[in-house]
Amino acid sequence: MSVSKTVVINCAGVGSRLGLGITKALIEVEGKTLIEWQLEMLREVSDVRIVVGYQSSQVIEQVLKIRKNVTFVFNHDYLTTGTAASLSLGAKYAKGLVISLDGDLLIHPDDFQLFLDSKDECIGYCIPTTEDPVLVNITRNKIGELVTEFSRESGEYEWSGLVQINSEKLKTGTRHVYHVLEPHLPIKAVPVRCQEIDTPSDYYAAINWVKGNLTSTVKI
Repeated sequence: MSVSKTVVINCAGVGSRLGLGITKALIEVEGKTLIEWQLEMLREVSDVRIVVGYQSSQVIEQVLKIRKNVTFVFNHDYLTTGTAASLSLGAKYAKGLVISLDGDLLIHPDDFQLFLDSKDECIGYCIPTTEDPVLVNITRNKIGELVTEFSRESGEYEWSGLVQINSEKLKTGTRHVYHVLEPHLPIKAVPVRCQEIDTPSDYYAAINWVKGNLTSTVKI
């Protein structure tokens, strides 16, 4: 059954902190590139948009080996703009809820399915695992958990980079996605199993994470 939501994958960034000379979407973990792991998870999503910038031709070539029915969106200013710019470009003309997925994020397919099934705006959070996290503060009430604040300094949990938000709130933005989300807090919080790759140590952690979480759950 095809899912009608829009999913935007941001693959525009350089990813120079890893020192590998390639954009993070093309990093291989356990024999697959990150974009391949993500696209396998999105088989049932009909509207997948991939924002490209750095090494765009290589990303496009890799994606088209996996599936043809995707939309490529170019962020020509990827060197001077943040992730919010890529998301606003990717979400252009989308209607309703948009799921934003960073190109350096591995997420458990069962947890991602919660977002596909949800009719609410929501933010995915996890236990801090990366070296330079965006942290979130969460409150709990009778309704459930809510993200009330993003922070670079304090917070019990880490923002995974995964968010589902109404497209009308993504019209503009040049900094980071969480800056766009801040005026709309509180937003429903959803715990997710994931691994982001920003640094060499994150990469080695991702290898172990994939072995423990993905190789037994995703059909190859």
